[in-house]
Amino acid sequence: MKELEREILIIGAGPAGLSAAIEAAKAGAKVTVADEHDTIGGQLYKQIHKFFGAADNHAGMRGFEIARKLEQEAKELGVEFWLSTVAYGIFKEGVGIVRDGDNFIVKAKKVIVAAGGIENTTAFPGSTLPGVMLAGAAQTMANIHRVLPGKRMVVVGSGNVGLIVAYQMLQAGAEVLAVVERDDHIGGYGVHAERLRTAGVPIFTDTVIKCASGKTSVEGVTTVKLDGNGAEIAGSEQEYTADTVIMAVGMAPLTELLWNIGCRFEFIGELGGYVPLHNEFMQTSVDGIYAAGDITGVEEASVAMEEGSIAGIAAAAACGHISAEECSARCASHIDALAVLESGEYDGARSAARVRKLKLYKAAEK
Repeated sequence: MKELEREILIIGAGPAGLSAAIEAAKAGAKVTVADEHDTIGGQLYKQIHKFFGAADNHAGMRGFEIARKLEQEAKELGVEFWLSTVAYGIFKEGVGIVRDGDNFIVKAKKVIVAAGGIENTTAFPGSTLPGVMLAGAAQTMANIHRVLPGKRMVVVGSGNVGLIVAYQMLQAGAEVLAVVERDDHIGGYGVHAERLRTAGVPIFTDTVIKCASGKTSVEGVTTVKLDGNGAEIAGSEQEYTADTVIMAVGMAPLTELLWNIGCRFEFIGELGGYVPLHNEFMQTSVDGIYAAGDITGVEEASVAMEEGSIAGIAAAAACGHISAEECSARCASHIDALAVLESGEYDGARSAARVRKLKLYKAAEK
């Protein structure tokens, strides 16, 4: 089997991977990014809404615009990209790669895994009707293929993905009738929820879809309230004339590569399931292996970019390009930005979960 040597190998060319590549290259490292897709940007290319928040988090730019900007910056810094490339395992000998039909072992000094996550789904009567789709499918139709998934929509799930997709559909010209959430609280960031409410979209907690109806596709949607035990409350049904149901019921981190190499994991439900433990510099329990983005706990693109930046800086420092003091100084602004992104009325559980994850990492290291 052929062997290649690289200084820093990043798996995933989404927001986390691109940000990691840029910061590592800025610090002087030689960086290679591998991605199984034939385009750079990952989930950013599905995001048609304008980001909001701080200017440092690309406020006012659309996701695909951010992807192009990050790609250009990375290439100007000399980052090498391997597209249509599959990383199938991380071993003691190196990272197993399939590229252009050839099998390689890549021996990298440091590896940053930014593999993202995969969408969950849920079932209800009528959930197989045309017009019921996952959030990623709706984003792909609207942003990549320029096809509006429907005109009148109900969104299931109030996590960051659900709130963001609901806002994307508004910007694309659809009418979002409601966002419904099974839990008793909104799962996503407060800034996203308030933006939807300002636009007149109601968000109903303790509510699920009872059924979707229609002869050949979705024509109507019925929701129902739940009591404290999760049982339907009789008489609480709400009917909507709708042609689309978008399911954004969470994502699961794509962690197989990190399981493969033996990283420590903990189940943290608020972050999407089993997630790798890491320190404040995104270093996992396996020396030389870093993680960033949805693989560390499902969040949004802005969080992924900050985590990726931290991982890139730390990996470059570990390769000797900058001192530990310089590493801490460069990471400080990104760590502060993460704290701001995770602040807000609805974000306490997720923020607490991340603090708990750091404590678990430190406890395991003792």
